Amino acid sequence: MTYDRLVCANCAAPVNEGRCPVCRASRERMQENGLFGQLTPAALVALLVALVALAILVHQAA
Repeated sequence: MTYDRLVCANCAAPVNEGRCPVCRASRERMQENGLFGQLTPAALVALLVALVALAILVHQAA
């Protein structure tokens, strides 16, 4: 999940704005998740489809 859609329970503001210490801590923690932590669900599905297609091509070539 991306933090641009999350709403802070502490201040009721979007987390990506970082208005309170809770928002800032959550935003930093989510940014530290690495490459796959920042991908949207649609991007993950597209990556999965590409990997399956690649696997099929490799299987057919062998």
